[in-house]
Amino acid sequence: QVQLVESGGGLVQAGGSLRLSCAASGSILRINGMGWYRQAPGKQRELVARITNSDSTNYADSVKGRFTISRDNAKNTVYLQMNSLKPEDTAVYYCNADGVVYSVPLARGVQTATNDYWGQGTQVTVSS
Repeated sequence: QVQLVESGGGLVQAGGSLRLSCAASGSILRINGMGWYRQAPGKQRELVARITNSDSTNYADSVKGRFTISRDNAKNTVYLQMNSLKPEDTAVYYCNADGVVYSVPLARGVQTATNDYWGQGTQVTVSS
């Protein structure tokens, strides 16, 4: 049906930059919001940034001014530009797409359905 594939994680020194990408594929008709969450060892998953299909954004206070989220609606892709990285940014970063409307083929005709999806996660490690 729908899959999210992330890329761009890795190891970087404090003060460095990384760019994450997440591409949604499948019989997608439209996506409401796309965002990035992260989960550090022993901590709960938290929202990092989210962007709606009208480009409205919101960020966690801890990343404001350092991270920028953007999306390409034509490619169903969301990006996270991370600058001035800190060791406390180390976590597994997960892509999320909410309100994904997609088509489901039936024996006679097509039906639409709506669901939320998660990517498999990509590791970001920031060394001090």
